[in-house]
Amino acid sequence: MKTDDRKINFNAGPGALPDVVIRRAQEAVAAYGRTGMSILELPHRSKEFIDIVDEAKARVLAFCGLDSDYEVMWMQGGGRQQFALLPMNFLPSDGRAGYLDSGHWSDEALGYAKFYGNVDIVASSADCGYTRLPQLPDLHGKDWRYLHYTTNNTIFGTQWHNIPGTDVPLTADMSSDIFCCERDYTKYDLFYAAAQKNLGIAGIALVVAKKSFLARCMRSLPPMFDYRAHAAENSVLNTANVFGIYTALLMLRWTEEEGLQNIFERNRRKAELVYNALDANPNFQPTVTVPAHRSLMNVCFKAKSPEAEQRLYALCDAAGIIGIKGHRSAG
Repeated sequence: MKTDDRKINFNAGPGALPDVVIRRAQEAVAAYGRTGMSILELPHRSKEFIDIVDEAKARVLAFCGLDSDYEVMWMQGGGRQQFALLPMNFLPSDGRAGYLDSGHWSDEALGYAKFYGNVDIVASSADCGYTRLPQLPDLHGKDWRYLHYTTNNTIFGTQWHNIPGTDVPLTADMSSDIFCCERDYTKYDLFYAAAQKNLGIAGIALVVAKKSFLARCMRSLPPMFDYRAHAAENSVLNTANVFGIYTALLMLRWTEEEGLQNIFERNRRKAELVYNALDANPNFQPTVTVPAHRSLMNVCFKAKSPEAEQRLYALCDAAGIIGIKGHRSAG
């Protein structure tokens, strides 16, 4: 497929990759460096792959402004696996964790946590259909093992633009907006991101954690479920997803070339353009009722009539735009 023939991809699953990343990945599939092998054949314990892992880890720490007090892990299983591993590692059966419920994925995360310990739903906007972010209470002086929230809510189009202040360990699912802007990552004890939105392709997840937080693991676990084991084995505890991690490295290189601040400004301008058009258009309405809570990553809106909706789909189809209907649970 020629570049000019590529669709403008708004599908709810894997995000669109930059053309240059796709080209570099294609080259590696044919032959990776001077190895005489495809990246798909590269041994996960080879020097070449360990170099990929080490560079990817170093770039993540640099982007986040973090030092050697933090571990970077590349893990398989995606976001739902992290929903389970976080409480499995840090929430004892007699302990409590705090969860902010701001959308579908935060609700799933707290549901997974209930398998392992007690969950306090600290704040929720479920009562209004997640059309805004919940109002935060005082998050200090609690006995939670950790506080968890989802930074960007893809299905409902809300995004936390400020980091919640708390004196308990702060954890976050950043799957759909990691590296969309500059953040103070030192405020987090652990954060994770399924790669397929901003970091590459499906099948891997990035996990970054303070070493001091990892030391608080509450259970004796099989190594595959123990964050400490993955950190100790430099993300190659088992046969790693070599191609997935390499694609993430390509995305990290591209992000550095573009510049985080430049990416943020582009996101802000594009989002402002679309929101202004929706606010002024009598046929459509954004789903988020509080402008300050609107996502810069994904603009969610609905048509006010079936006729307007069908006209939009026809225009998108003619323009090569796919996936505009959004997530299957919301439409």
